[in-house]
Amino acid sequence: MPAGGRTTKIPALTDCDCRPIAFMLTGGQVADCTAGATLLNEMPPARILYGDKGYDSNAIRRQVETGGTMPNIPPKANRRWKNCFSPVLYRGRNAIERMFCRLKDFRRVATR
Repeated sequence: MPAGGRTTKIPALTDCDCRPIAFMLTGGQVADCTAGATLLNEMPPARILYGDKGYDSNAIRRQVETGGTMPNIPPKANRRWKNCFSPVLYRGRNAIERMFCRLKDFRRVATR
């Protein structure tokens, strides 16, 4: 059971039309890449996966590439070897932000 409180995270997976595919609640102490690995099991076939820096791990990249998808995740600042990343393609990541905004339009979700 995830810890509640102000640090609870909601890792989510969405499609390009801003529709949620899967999401989960985690405690604030849980690393993003740990939750991301679980969410990727629900991912349908796709050409590109956009993720933020919290999901930049070799395990996540391998898991995505095994499914035939190209990961476009910005490298963390502490990485010695920077993976391929396209800032132009990364603009598509705003679909996840728009999905959360749509969810917040529903008062029951936004206030709980």
